Amino acid sequence: MEFFRIRKDIDFMRHALVFNVISLITFLLAVFFLATKGLHLGVEFTGGTVMEVQYGHAVDLDKVRGVLEKSGYSDASVQNFGAADTALVRLPSRQDVSGAQLSEKVLGLLRAADPAVELRRVDFVGSQVGKELVENGALALLLVSVGIVLYLWLRFEWKFGLSAIIANLHDVVIILGFFAFFQWEFSLPVLAAVLAVLGYSVNESVVVFDRIRENFRKMRKATTPQVINNAITRTMSRTIITHGSTQLMVTSILIFGGETLHYFALALTIGILFGIYSSVLVASPLVMWLGVTREDLVRPERKKEEAVV
Repeated sequence: MEFFRIRKDIDFMRHALVFNVISLITFLLAVFFLATKGLHLGVEFTGGTVMEVQYGHAVDLDKVRGVLEKSGYSDASVQNFGAADTALVRLPSRQDVSGAQLSEKVLGLLRAADPAVELRRVDFVGSQVGKELVENGALALLLVSVGIVLYLWLRFEWKFGLSAIIANLHDVVIILGFFAFFQWEFSLPVLAAVLAVLGYSVNESVVVFDRIRENFRKMRKATTPQVINNAITRTMSRTIITHGSTQLMVTSILIFGGETLHYFALALTIGILFGIYSSVLVASPLVMWLGVTREDLVRPERKKEEAVV
C-alpha cells in the first residue's frame, strides 16, 4: 500500500557523513546529561510508598500537591489514576520514618484538607526491590540488544546486525538523555516504552535491509550507495503510513492519557521520531561504511559441471 511513489531516487547517501556526525553529537550530548544529571528514578526503582486515595468528587491535583508541599513533602508525586476522583500519591523513602508511618501522616494531612478522602490501597517498595528492578531492567535491555544482533546476523549479515544495534541503541540513549536533561520521572512504564522502541525501531531497519538485499539482486550494475538510496526511497511511503498511524495513537495517549501515561507516551514519541531517523539515516549509512557488497548477500551462481560420458 502506498500513498505516493517517488519516481527519482533521493541521494541520501550523499549526506551520510553529515547524518552520522549529527547522530554522534546528539548521542554524546545524551551521554553527557546522563553522566552529569543522571535519571530521576521513580519510586519503583528508588523505593518508597505508593498510596491510592479516592475522593467523592473530581480531585484537584494542584490543591493536593499544595497541601503536601506545605507539610514538607515537596518531593511527592501526585497524579490521577483510573478515574477523575482517584489520585495516586508517590512518596520517596525517608530514613526517619517507616512506610506505614509515612502513609498515615500523609493520609491525615489529606483528610484534614478534605474529609471525603478514603485510602484504597498503599504499597511499600523497599530499596532492595528497587535495586533489583534497575538490574533486571538493564539486563532486559542487554538481552533484547543481543537478540536483535543475532536475529539480523542470521537473517542478513553481521554488518547489518551491527549497524542496526548501533542505530537502535542510539535511540535508547537519546531517550534517556531527554529524561536526564529535563529530569522527567523515569518509571516502569517508561522502561517498557524504551524496550518497545528498541523493538519498534529494528522493525523499520529490517524493512529497509530487506529492500537493500532485494536491490542487490535486481540492480546488478548499481553501486552500493545507489542500491541503498533506492531502498530508502521506495520504503518512504510505507514509513510515513506506519509511523504516522502509530504516532496518532501515541499522541492521543499523550493528550488524553493523563499523568499516569504522560511520560510513557512521551518516551514513545521521542523513540518514534528518532527511530525513523536512525533506521533510515544512521543504520543504512553505517552498513555502507562497513563495506557491504553484493557478494555479502547474493551467493554467486555455481556453474553446472558437465556430465562425464
